[in-house]
Amino acid sequence: MNRRYRKTIIAGNWKMNKTISETKAFAEELKPLLGKPKWCEVVLCVPYVNIPAAVRAFKDSRVAIGAENCHSESHGAYTGEVTVEMLKEAGVKYVIIGHSERRQYYNETDFTVNKKVRAALDAGLYPIVCVGESLEQRELGVTMELITYQVKVALAGVPADKMRHVVIAYEPLWAIGTGKTATAEQAGEVCEAIRAVVRKLYGARVARSVTIQYGGSMNARNAAELLAQPDVDGGLIGGASLKAPDFVQIVNAANQE
Repeated sequence: MNRRYRKTIIAGNWKMNKTISETKAFAEELKPLLGKPKWCEVVLCVPYVNIPAAVRAFKDSRVAIGAENCHSESHGAYTGEVTVEMLKEAGVKYVIIGHSERRQYYNETDFTVNKKVRAALDAGLYPIVCVGESLEQRELGVTMELITYQVKVALAGVPADKMRHVVIAYEPLWAIGTGKTATAEQAGEVCEAIRAVVRKLYGARVARSVTIQYGGSMNARNAAELLAQPDVDGGLIGGASLKAPDFVQIVNAANQE
């Protein structure tokens, strides 16, 4: 982490978990444990139907609410989809875009990711843009080439003055929901490479201001080691964000002076 230049952000991704009543109960459990984090921003990205309840439950706290996906169009015949303006009006600040599960199960591509990123930024939301490689791709030695491509396509057409709203999450596909985690050195190496791509696109000042998270089985046990890497500015947390005590431990690891 490098708080001198950029925000540290710990974001939970609930995926398809928790009902409205469970969201309210989680908030009541989390808030007294969490307190008021001084050094990092805390985000919970929840299912669409839970957003209003989450916004209400955390309105007097420092927890921002995010969505897990959005559509790139502003309106139209897209049954089951949600626009960025709908999310913004509901009280959402962040939105996850291009998560590997969206790419795997719903055929999202780097180009649809780019459209969503630009739509989110135009609406004033903060996109958390996910990039990452499969185990096969890592073993073939093409991780850096793939990550470079994903970042370049995701940011195509994004002006420099909007990059301060962009968060990039490195999530190795082989470490999501598997219990496997990239070593701190592996995570740091790829996050450093992501920052180098941003530097080539936008210059050093923009690059050092962009928050880059690690996502992929970050938990209470390994968070401190991962966050000690200079280019790892937070985490996109899956399973560990569903349990308030575990999530708080990760936030505490990011909140150390």
